[in-house]
Amino acid sequence: MGDPRAFLKVKRHKSKEAPVPERIKTWREFAIEPPPEELLSQASRCMDCGIPFCHQGCPLGNLIPEWNDLVYRGETEAAAARLLATNNFPEITGRICPAPCEASCVLNLEGEPVTIKDIERAISRSPRAHPKIDAIDAKPSGRKVAIVGSGPAGLAAADQLQKYGHAVTVFERDARIGGLLRYGIPDFKLEKWLIDDRVNELAARGVTFRTRVDVGADLGRDALLAFDAVLLATGARVPRDLSAPGRELVGVHYAMDFLSQQNDRVAGVSVPKDREILATGKRVVVIGGGDTGSDCVGTSIRQGATSVMQLELMPKPSLSRMPENPWPEWPLVFRTSSSQEEGCDRDFGVMTTGFVAAEDGKTLAALSAVRAELRGGKILQQAGSDLSIPADLVLLAMGFTGVERSLPELLGLALDARGNVVTDAAGSTNVPRVFATGDASRGQSLVVWAIADGRRAAEGIHKSLSGPRAV
Repeated sequence: MGDPRAFLKVKRHKSKEAPVPERIKTWREFAIEPPPEELLSQASRCMDCGIPFCHQGCPLGNLIPEWNDLVYRGETEAAAARLLATNNFPEITGRICPAPCEASCVLNLEGEPVTIKDIERAISRSPRAHPKIDAIDAKPSGRKVAIVGSGPAGLAAADQLQKYGHAVTVFERDARIGGLLRYGIPDFKLEKWLIDDRVNELAARGVTFRTRVDVGADLGRDALLAFDAVLLATGARVPRDLSAPGRELVGVHYAMDFLSQQNDRVAGVSVPKDREILATGKRVVVIGGGDTGSDCVGTSIRQGATSVMQLELMPKPSLSRMPENPWPEWPLVFRTSSSQEEGCDRDFGVMTTGFVAAEDGKTLAALSAVRAELRGGKILQQAGSDLSIPADLVLLAMGFTGVERSLPELLGLALDARGNVVTDAAGSTNVPRVFATGDASRGQSLVVWAIADGRRAAEGIHKSLSGPRAV
């Protein structure tokens, strides 16, 4: 390391963000990139630990101390090579990953971890992070692999499998490639040209992309299994519903339907008037306190909601680590996202009990709720704590309940109790030559986990195809 004691002299400085009044007027990203000299200074804070606990936090096992040191030395191209050795899409993780690596940084014992995410995002801008097409010379294997789903797991697997020399075809039901990255994450967090650039690179290297193909309907079982291997990377797309009186009222919608519509608008794709979900001029209530709920908050504010409230069933987290949640585990503490900073009321320990109709009997006017608390693993309502919350639009962001069932049923795949495809460590399912990866096998999780799972599944597929061709 160039300066092994820099962490004692240099304070942590995260990248700045555009002011709230400015950024909520646009759908563009609002992080302000730090100047090169500040990145160098922040990279110098890496301690080059004997045991780099940041590796434990990162599902990809990124070689963080190595590329931190290379950035400090001004060797950005070499840093990009080390980053790409473990991460297919650093420009994406450098924007939307919650940075469990920083949570596990030894300096986080003092609450001052290295700004790993900022450094990663900066490295991803290097030309070396986007290698020339002819720099990846893969000898054709003669084997064909079908990947169903083009989210981060599917794209990472496609990248790896092409490098192994296999002919890869990615099937996507939607009109554009990207899955959750494309349709679920708002542009103010991830601008879609970043996806387009990577997809164009993969296509130029020989990966075939086929959109608007509903595998199982447009492409039957026999045609799918004609490939030497099949990888399901369909995600966990079944949203958790809320069974409560009034659920059918106009104005109660799934969060992903709301978010995907806005992403279409930003992309210049028109949304039919009779299906529009807009927060403009409405009192919005978001049910669910996770990332998807937060994305709904930021989107509603940009659409011009008159008010936004976010409800969470679980109790408010503590402000600091509890003894049962020690470092280097992910800290289960109270956080405020950039979208929540932009203006919303948050309430915890609230259970929705029903939706109230307006005078027309069809349109949402309010939701009914009660205070609730968690005791012994059970949620108990507090007597006399009834709430009535005015609402014109309610967005259900309560997570997902597993993979869509039609394709697993068609192929005869085993599902676990959570509705995920059962796989072994290599991604193999109970059906020969059929693999599953990402949220389809793990359940709803982080993009960085999806990339890691896609890489592992690609390795498993490659090993299975390295033997004699099955008859």
